[in-house]
Amino acid sequence: MEPNTTLNVDLRQMILAIETAVSLVGVDDTNHGKRVGYIASQLGQKIGLSDSDLQYVFELGMLHDCGVSTTQMHQNLVNHFNWKDAHIHCEIGYRLLKDFPPLQKFALPIRYHHTPWQELAALNLSFYDAQMANLIYLADRIDVLGAAHYESDILLACQDIHEEINRYSGSYFDPVLVDAFHKASDSEAFWIALQNRHVTRYTWDMGRLASNHMLSLNEIKHLSLILAYIVDQKSQFTAQHSVRVADVARFLGEAYGLSAEQCIRIEIAGLLHDLGKLLTPDEILEKPGPLDHIERSIINQHSYETYEILRHIQGMEEIARWAAFHHEGLNGVGYPFHPQKQELSIEARIIAVADVFQALVQNRPYREGMSLTDVLTIIDEMANDGKLDKALTGLVHQTAQQCYDIAQGSDPNGNQQHIRQFLEAPVVA
Repeated sequence: MEPNTTLNVDLRQMILAIETAVSLVGVDDTNHGKRVGYIASQLGQKIGLSDSDLQYVFELGMLHDCGVSTTQMHQNLVNHFNWKDAHIHCEIGYRLLKDFPPLQKFALPIRYHHTPWQELAALNLSFYDAQMANLIYLADRIDVLGAAHYESDILLACQDIHEEINRYSGSYFDPVLVDAFHKASDSEAFWIALQNRHVTRYTWDMGRLASNHMLSLNEIKHLSLILAYIVDQKSQFTAQHSVRVADVARFLGEAYGLSAEQCIRIEIAGLLHDLGKLLTPDEILEKPGPLDHIERSIINQHSYETYEILRHIQGMEEIARWAAFHHEGLNGVGYPFHPQKQELSIEARIIAVADVFQALVQNRPYREGMSLTDVLTIIDEMANDGKLDKALTGLVHQTAQQCYDIAQGSDPNGNQQHIRQFLEAPVVA
């Protein structure tokens, strides 16, 4: 049986990490989730929500776009007031959260957060879920209308935003919530607080309020699977990369003789290692040829972004380093930190080997996936150059076919199978 150790990781901090990761998809605007959470909480105060409900709606705003992975989808959502395919990310977000008890309460409102108010009345939803879904829809659209103005002329643009929202009162939005918006936004402070430096501080302050739900190791793994799915959907050429790296890394950890608990921690680091790639533009990941020096400089930032997302979660400091060091070499060649050889723990070295191995096996836009013979040749060259740990590449040789099969996704107990289970389970409203 897998251990169920508590890591002393607070759920609220994981929610902040999810928002930080998902908001990277915006590339040039990475605070959308924070602003939606802020707006929703301000409107919630005006309709008399309790303190616990205000915290709930703030977190709901932070999580509402967890079904968005690509820059193109993000652009469609912000460039069109009522994009015809908006329901896709709502459904994905719902499926990701509905079977995870700590976040289950957010699933239905996320599923319907782009459903007009008039249509919500016909659905089999509680009034609370319907109102929370519509509150997030309203907050989301307010933010989309205001985003271009926050750092410049938002106090001049706010009247136009009022008028645009009024057009949809009673159809798209609950008139009670629209009225609450007008009351809240009569204050200049409402709009000024949405500027990047202010909303970031507000979110930081909210993050200091503990949720009092400490996550077990298995719950953190489940959340990591959710995040890995979001990252792996970024590009068709990286689909399943994170989950397969995690599977290979866990297998190598077990073969190396590490404890069951340590192997799960390595698996979590593998699932999370590419979180920072959500900031990489789609066209770079999809480029069918070598990257130029500018594109390479952009993609070389992703492991640092991974570190920045994870290092703020108390209790996951070690996992943050293992995940972020996956492009570091024992010889000091790599990026972005260039740690000393002794700073690269066995766990970090395992992630690095698993990442290289799986990437070589997988099809990429500029080449087909490689044969086992070719993969082993390349990792041997990297070990001889001092980049990869020779003991671990030797272990790969001893278990070569198993590693290759796992890297291709054939592990019946692997993370790819778990993701399929919670995405393909029957939907019950």
